[in-house]
Amino acid sequence: MMELNPLRQFLVVARLEHLSRAADELRVAQPSLSRTIARLETELGTPLFDRGGRLRLNDAGRLFRDHVERALGELQAGRRAVAEATGEGLGTVRLASETFLTLTGPLAAYKRAHPSAELELHWSPAEDMARRLRAQEVDLCVASQPIHADGLEVVRLFDEAVAVVTPLDHPLAGRTSVSIRELADQPFVTAREGHWLRRLLDRLFAARGLTPRTVCESDEHSAIADLISAGLGIGLVPSFARRKAAHAPVAWIAVDSPDCRRTVTLCWGSGSHLSPAARLMRTTLTHWDWSAGDPGAEH
Repeated sequence: MMELNPLRQFLVVARLEHLSRAADELRVAQPSLSRTIARLETELGTPLFDRGGRLRLNDAGRLFRDHVERALGELQAGRRAVAEATGEGLGTVRLASETFLTLTGPLAAYKRAHPSAELELHWSPAEDMARRLRAQEVDLCVASQPIHADGLEVVRLFDEAVAVVTPLDHPLAGRTSVSIRELADQPFVTAREGHWLRRLLDRLFAARGLTPRTVCESDEHSAIADLISAGLGIGLVPSFARRKAAHAPVAWIAVDSPDCRRTVTLCWGSGSHLSPAARLMRTTLTHWDWSAGDPGAEH
């Protein structure tokens, strides 16, 4: 019978596809981790990784990973269900998102309405969300880019335009709209690779055979408008951020492209056990009046 710890270690190696980084994350010695993976492969009777050069999860490994994620997720859900049945209160909701800037209003309303609920917020890149939901590491995910995976329930929260933001003295600052081709040689301030804002920028340019000239990558997404106002470049910024960046002296210009938008969705695992706290959070987010345009608005 397989033990749980080797399975958890396998999932980390499968996610990173790198033994030394996995060993660092798990805080175990790399030779020990290598032996753990080798024992799993011996027990299963097949390799789980291709080892020609870089470590790569193979077809058998991906199949095993999916089953392990579901099995460990069900075990975690069982522990939580017992804790909820024997305890008091609404339990805990674990919410993951690429950004919490757009969620401050509903999160504040949720805490006011349900002060006994425990709330855990987890930053997560979109590519990790399906895995984290399957493994029941989190209950709900809010994504600003499509999540393509089986076994998920997805509800659209809102859709909004994404504008070009420039310094006030920029030659484009007086324009009401601008095309992507007119932005081809402009220096861009944007998010790091993998973030929805960066993927949108790259996708818009690639569709026209162009590559954006990125001069600044910021992990502090709320600071992008400030960096632009300081003259470092221009950038794409969602409409929702306009109120938050109201203090920054910048110009907001519409992009003449129907696909310069983001669609924000709420995801959770099909058939997954959700605590009362998580179900209430799902209701809060799906019933929030996003059209108000003010993330701190009262309802």
